[in-house]
Amino acid sequence: MSSDHAQPTGRPTTTRATAPTAGAGAAPHDDARAARSGDRHDAAAARSGDRHDAAAGRGGEAQDSSAGRHDAGLPSDVAAGAPFLELLARGASAAAYEQPVLRARAEGRPAAWIAALEHAKFLALRVRAELEGRRRREAELSALFETAHDLAGLRDLDSVLQAIVQRARSLLGTDVAYLTLNDPARGDTYMRVTEGSVAARFQQLRLGMGEGLGGLVAQTARPYVTDDYFKDARFQHTGTIDDGVQDEGLVAILGVPLMLGPQVIGVLFAADRRARVFEREQIALLGSFAALAAAAIDSANLLTETRSALAGLERANEIIRDRSGVIERASDVHDRLAELVLRGGGVHDVAAAVSQVLAGTVDFTEAGAAPARALEASRAEGHAVRHGDDWIAAVAAGGELLGALVLRGHPGLDPVDQRTLERAAMVTSLLLLARRSAAEAEQRVRGELLDDLLDARDRDPRLLSERAARLGADLDATHVVLAARLDAPAADADEEADARRRLWSAAFHLAATRRGLAAARDGGTVLLLPLRQGDSATDLARRTARHLGTAVHEAVTVGASAPVDDLATHAGTVTAAYEEARRCLEALALLGRTGDGAAAEDFGFLGLLLAGDRDIAGFVERTVGRVVAYDERRGTDLIRTLESYFACGMSPARTKDELHVHVNTVAQRLERVGRLLGDDWQTPARALEIQLALRLHRLSSPEPR
Repeated sequence: MSSDHAQPTGRPTTTRATAPTAGAGAAPHDDARAARSGDRHDAAAARSGDRHDAAAGRGGEAQDSSAGRHDAGLPSDVAAGAPFLELLARGASAAAYEQPVLRARAEGRPAAWIAALEHAKFLALRVRAELEGRRRREAELSALFETAHDLAGLRDLDSVLQAIVQRARSLLGTDVAYLTLNDPARGDTYMRVTEGSVAARFQQLRLGMGEGLGGLVAQTARPYVTDDYFKDARFQHTGTIDDGVQDEGLVAILGVPLMLGPQVIGVLFAADRRARVFEREQIALLGSFAALAAAAIDSANLLTETRSALAGLERANEIIRDRSGVIERASDVHDRLAELVLRGGGVHDVAAAVSQVLAGTVDFTEAGAAPARALEASRAEGHAVRHGDDWIAAVAAGGELLGALVLRGHPGLDPVDQRTLERAAMVTSLLLLARRSAAEAEQRVRGELLDDLLDARDRDPRLLSERAARLGADLDATHVVLAARLDAPAADADEEADARRRLWSAAFHLAATRRGLAAARDGGTVLLLPLRQGDSATDLARRTARHLGTAVHEAVTVGASAPVDDLATHAGTVTAAYEEARRCLEALALLGRTGDGAAAEDFGFLGLLLAGDRDIAGFVERTVGRVVAYDERRGTDLIRTLESYFACGMSPARTKDELHVHVNTVAQRLERVGRLLGDDWQTPARALEIQLALRLHRLSSPEPR
């Protein structure tokens, strides 16, 4: 409902009688309309009197010029004005001011007399109009003041809006007043409150921006007025709006924007059901009222927001009171965790502290032992997640999973307790990272010492021993050098590098726990581990292969050297042992024994080729030493029997001829050999090793038997 400008001043006015409006506000409505009607009448009479006075004045001047201004029958200014002063004093209507002039004419008074009365009447009407204008402005200001006072006392938005439209209708004396508010969500305006409206469709109207008079006011933020809505083509008419206006019977409409700074929040309307001209003063008056109304709406909205905020604060306060016990528990666990960190506690200490606070069982588990899906969800979300009756909190650093804290048998976990579990997981990750940093530093130190043993043959043995002692290693004890390697092919270089890092980390951990040394070398890992009493290099190699394979989840092959002593004193001992371990490692790979561990002694006569010192006596001892020792103790000749047996193609009949004994004697001797060497001594592989050991034994014993 709109127009491009609001300049109705100067258009002819229409005066009409109006019936009183039922209800409160009817009397002010009629008084205001009667006052405006009287004002228009007075103004017309004043203009008529002005023209008449001017003509009479000119006639009087001509008469005075010819008569010499000495007529004693002319009235004085006081006498001419007396009747009009009386009319002013009693507040007579504008029509009553014609009576003194009409009586003078009826009495046949001279023209000069009539002119004097006309002039007095003109002045009286001007005074009357001025007094009426001041009374009207006083009433308007009083009404605005009362409205502002009323609005300041309102605390409910609906009451505020209802008071706005009631005051607007009362002040302007219109049939209808209504208020629309903008709807930012839908991009239009809607009818919020009406006063004097009788049509339901009108009360439910929605106006698009720029549609109708109200849409244009809201869009342009300017007041618009039309004295005949349906004949006014200055704004966009729509069927929906026109139907609503027609149902209400409105003709003349004035709309002013409700402004908050540069923003239009709605439009205030005053409308009549007859054609009417709204004057500038009325537009300004409604604009002033709209400004007060906008401020009141803003205050009511702020009050509503404040109440809502206070209600939210009350609810938050209740939650805080309800959670105070939980927060105290969280504070307690925070203090405990801080104390643990300061005194160097471990991850299991953290789990124990959280168990006490949460009244449950909390365990730290490795990443591989925790439920994979729940652990990954916890890592991705950064929160503890429920898994059955348990809660899983990932212990992670960056993108690496270090493990998990598992709260068992506690399905109903309070949010603050959940946060406590998550905080404990974070502290655990910090402890693990700190431990890793310390371990990496120790790794470097251990690796540097082993590198020096392998490479620097001119180092001071005393300094090497002191460095080893600070790391808990004893270079004077018997050790075994082990070479470990991942033999499974990697998909790419990154995967291979990651696998090597994991192998190195596992090897270092094993060396640190076994009071040994470890270093990365030749694409694999070299370890220097002490050999316990009663243990063999082969057993140590196989245990190491199993341990490292389990740690890295891949097959790890380990080659071991023969036991070595006095590592710091004898330069080159560790280097030679490492080369022997590498030859064993390569032999295992060639034999297809990946993921296994072995020493040179496990390869029979091949061990002679693999061993760094070519230990012939050791080979003979390991292979046929028990038979030699039996002969020496019992005075028997089992060694010669074995040599003849193999020389005769393992035929007992030919062997008895060679030895000149009975065949049963050969059988008894071979049975005794079987008990000494094992039931598999005649298998091809064992037989080959035994024959080689017999040959070496004969060569090492040159005297005739």
